[in-house]
Amino acid sequence: MSASLLPVVLCLLSALTVAITNVMVKRGGDVLTARAIVAIVMGLSVLPLLPFAPLPPPETWPLIAVSVVVHWFYQFSAIRALHRGALSLVFPVMRGLGPLATAVLAAIWLRESLSPIQIAGLLVASLSILVFALPTGLTEAARRLDRAALFWALMTAIGVGLYAVADTRAARAMETPLTFVVWLFLLDWIGVTLVLLWQRKGRVIACLRKEARAGAIGGVAGSLSYGMAIYAYTLTDAAMVTALRETSVVFAAAFGAWLLKEGFGRRRIVAAATLAAGLVLMQAAG
Repeated sequence: MSASLLPVVLCLLSALTVAITNVMVKRGGDVLTARAIVAIVMGLSVLPLLPFAPLPPPETWPLIAVSVVVHWFYQFSAIRALHRGALSLVFPVMRGLGPLATAVLAAIWLRESLSPIQIAGLLVASLSILVFALPTGLTEAARRLDRAALFWALMTAIGVGLYAVADTRAARAMETPLTFVVWLFLLDWIGVTLVLLWQRKGRVIACLRKEARAGAIGGVAGSLSYGMAIYAYTLTDAAMVTALRETSVVFAAAFGAWLLKEGFGRRRIVAAATLAAGLVLMQAAG
């Protein structure tokens, strides 16, 4: 496989698996518990790799710490968004604005820049993703709920941009990306698990039992998704990786229509086609 095609394939596979993770988290109803199981499974998944991953250089521990904190911000924002809104509403905003946030933050902190054609492709892709989230036929109470859900979806998108930049800096500072993936997953589960123990006092075991299957599937998918994304971050620009991963909104909308009985509709079919065109434009100009 050519060097230019490899990150594209990695990102598309990452998009599919991140959509599976979010569908599994949303499907059970208890978003916090399912998200905690996902994080725990992702931590357990890297334990067999620990003997093969070189220790992080001492000067990179602050970079790892920043990434972990940013991931916690992303996770808690995503939990609130998924708890308050339909997957087909919040997921496009969560992921759709992520590339724009990443492009801005990468230009500031990573000194990465996109060509004018790539910027045009990014804008087309991001705007088409947002079309997925346009509300239809809502009552006033539903609109208020949607506003809260969309606020947290926006916070999640900012979290996507922050972790894309923080993780890119950290992964590039390692001898191998595997080191960063292993240590991120080993630390990432702590924050959401502590919140779970606090929020579900007296019924933690029952909640874990109820969400175990969906959380485990989501955790395996999440491990594959972010492992591939981290490797892609070391091969090309962070904004490109984030934009290609956001094809996950198409997969998530399809899964939402199939598994969660949420609408898809003609508007989203058109938006999906426009999204694909924007991403092809970005890749062709790269």
